[in-house]
Amino acid sequence: MTPVLLLEKLSFSFGGPVVLDHVDLSIAEGEFVGLVGPNGGGKSTLLKIVLGLLQPVSGRVEVLGLAPVRARSAMGYVPQFASFPRDFPISAEEVVLQGRLGHGRLLGGYRGADREAARLAMTETGVRDLRRRPIGSLSGGQLQRVLIARALAAQPRLLILDEPTASVDPRAETDIFDLLKELKTRMTILVVSHDIGFISHYVTRVVCLNRNLVCHTTSELTGEMIQQLYGAPVRMIHHEVNR
Repeated sequence: MTPVLLLEKLSFSFGGPVVLDHVDLSIAEGEFVGLVGPNGGGKSTLLKIVLGLLQPVSGRVEVLGLAPVRARSAMGYVPQFASFPRDFPISAEEVVLQGRLGHGRLLGGYRGADREAARLAMTETGVRDLRRRPIGSLSGGQLQRVLIARALAAQPRLLILDEPTASVDPRAETDIFDLLKELKTRMTILVVSHDIGFISHYVTRVVCLNRNLVCHTTSELTGEMIQQLYGAPVRMIHHEVNR
């Protein structure tokens, strides 16, 4: 089967030191992969290349067998932080409907199918009752669920999340990853996180990136491996997660 995401000998720099160096990665349909690594290790750059926002210096990148720019309609993206001001006069439902942009007509507003896709996404993420609320009134956890709903409204085959729980409390973090665990039954998921101990309870594979890339199944991870990745001692924290 064609991999959902394929990277071969991918390299990138911004004109100076190499940020990504001959990265190889293949993600199959239905995988739930965690991407970890130190700050400055190239995680955000890698996501931008997969999304078609940056072009690699060399190497190959395909999403569902296509160049990223041609596969955008099959991808859903959840940023680390909302890319709009929290006081912007827009409702939660209007944010979710943005996920339908590029999936229908360019002019004339949203169709009934777009509104139905947004309704289903908000119901699945548990924010349907917040649809009329202005985004400025939402908690951090509520806003992240709205952003996930926006990505799901696109009905993606590949869902990409950049540290989706960076600004939420531990309870909301668990709720969000429980939701992702359910979603992996129908889509492929790539999530960036700093919390290896937490995500290892959910993901099927951990991709460690620090300019170069190394893959491990969660059962293989040890404190020594993690210390080598980050280049400094790392304190492991045990998480109790109800699964």
